Amino acid sequence: MAIKGFRDAGHTPSLVAALVHFDISFMVWVLLGALGAYVGSDLHLSAAQKGLMVAVPPLGGSACRLLLGTLADRVGVRRTGLVTMGLTLVPLTWGWLGGGTYSQVIGIGLLLGIAGASFAVALPLASRWYPPEHQGLALGIAGAGNSGTLIAALAAPRLAEHVGWHGVFGLAAIPVSLAWLAFAVLAKEPPRPVSALGVSNNPFSLLQDRDARWLCSFYLVTFGGFVGLAGYLPIFFVDRFGLTKVTAGGFAALCAAAGSFLRPLGGWLSDRLGGTRVLAAALGVAALLLLGIATLPGLPVTVLLLFGAMGAFGMGNGSVFQLVPQRFPGRMGAMTGLVGAAGGVGGFLLPFALGSLKGSTGSFTAGFAVVAAAVGIASFCVNRRQRVWATSWDLEVAI
Repeated sequence: MAIKGFRDAGHTPSLVAALVHFDISFMVWVLLGALGAYVGSDLHLSAAQKGLMVAVPPLGGSACRLLLGTLADRVGVRRTGLVTMGLTLVPLTWGWLGGGTYSQVIGIGLLLGIAGASFAVALPLASRWYPPEHQGLALGIAGAGNSGTLIAALAAPRLAEHVGWHGVFGLAAIPVSLAWLAFAVLAKEPPRPVSALGVSNNPFSLLQDRDARWLCSFYLVTFGGFVGLAGYLPIFFVDRFGLTKVTAGGFAALCAAAGSFLRPLGGWLSDRLGGTRVLAAALGVAALLLLGIATLPGLPVTVLLLFGAMGAFGMGNGSVFQLVPQRFPGRMGAMTGLVGAAGGVGGFLLPFALGSLKGSTGSFTAGFAVVAAAVGIASFCVNRRQRVWATSWDLEVAI
């Protein structure tokens, strides 16, 4: 794929705006996980409570994405993006000035889901500006905004050492405000697809389509694996190896970087080889690596295995969103919200399971073994669906 051809095919400022919106929103969305070790220590939380705390923001994101995906189809992605990023300041202010109890922290986590709803803005904005042959790369670039996890994991613990975890929430309002200005200047409302006109805006109506249900299931695993681990790893490294909070954040950032920066590669390879082929391979690799982590190896091997698993999840995310616009080009906003919501549910289930099983068994073995089994089953299902889609989809690029 020629870079010049890609650049000429769409609207570069809007693609940059989508990336910025997604990146800063993602940073805010996982902020509670990056600060989880500090919050847990301050409020004296159990393993199960810490797992639930990290799991709540993805769950809040699921609910918000369903609403905002439909709103993006109705009033436009640019307006929706400006509103969501403005509302993100609400939980940041609460975390800065309040958040003194566990129940308040859970409330802050739910409202952080507003930032997680950036999927319903960034991905449709990128998708609608580019033709089908460039969808994988365009969505991969916009989706690389999940590198916000890297920013949060690196910066939040270091800042918390100086200003406390409450102060980090206040400081986060600065990049959010700057990103809002950049989005307002760069983003241009894309043309609405003709097939979207006259179509119901109810995202749940999409669940009547079997393909929509499968795509949601696959993203629940790939994105749930990525964001769930990204949020939980700072706690995992502290509890498993006794690392300092700053060092744990550094290792978590390293692992998250793999998923963030390999997402565009997953989209690009899907354009070349087919989304289902890349997705099945990525899930298979992730399952094997997670099974290795369940054996509880030493720190160097654990970091290596997590780096690979996060990278595989990132490539899988790029593959799923190469498939979505091929199958549902006229309802990208609603479908992005629906698939993103499923991913958020996965992001809730993974840290909740790891924390709960760690609390009940005293070890991380059972949690990672269960996650590995779920990912392996998903890889098998992708292979089965590939055979069906190869004959039922009239879209050679998609499979």
